[in-house]
Amino acid sequence: MSDDLIHFEDIVVGTEKRFGHYEVTREEVIAYAQKFDPQPFHLDDEAAAQTHFGRLAASGLHTAAMMNRMMIDGDTGLTASLGGGGMDQLRFAHPVYPGDTLSIVKKVLGKRRSTSRPDMGIEQHEISVLNQDGVLVMRHIGIGFIRVRHPEAPVEE
Repeated sequence: MSDDLIHFEDIVVGTEKRFGHYEVTREEVIAYAQKFDPQPFHLDDEAAAQTHFGRLAASGLHTAAMMNRMMIDGDTGLTASLGGGGMDQLRFAHPVYPGDTLSIVKKVLGKRRSTSRPDMGIEQHEISVLNQDGVLVMRHIGIGFIRVRHPEAPVEE
């Protein structure tokens, strides 16, 4: 694993990072829905117009997948990542529509070394996904596992 990557020791609690640029297309919304979430408001303009969405809307889990892509491209892919431990408090705050452009704000909430795996650190972060108007569309608290650059160093308590 490259020393150019961000390791556990490099992470600073309280840091906030803004990144990502994902353009949501009508074709992708429909293709995702056809395969994974075939509800009328994700598939059909007329059906969607009759719902509280008012028009075709992306699936919430599609929004999470778009967030994941931005995370890999703009954060996780630059980190000595060892995977993730889950998402807590996942909320879809506002619909995502074709034509929206999404971005991310990541805030590091905490970090600690694993007591059972000295080569692994655990980062807790808040991910906010925003549309082009700065409106929050999704938020969650995530857990990331990150390689420790110097696992031989003592674990600080």
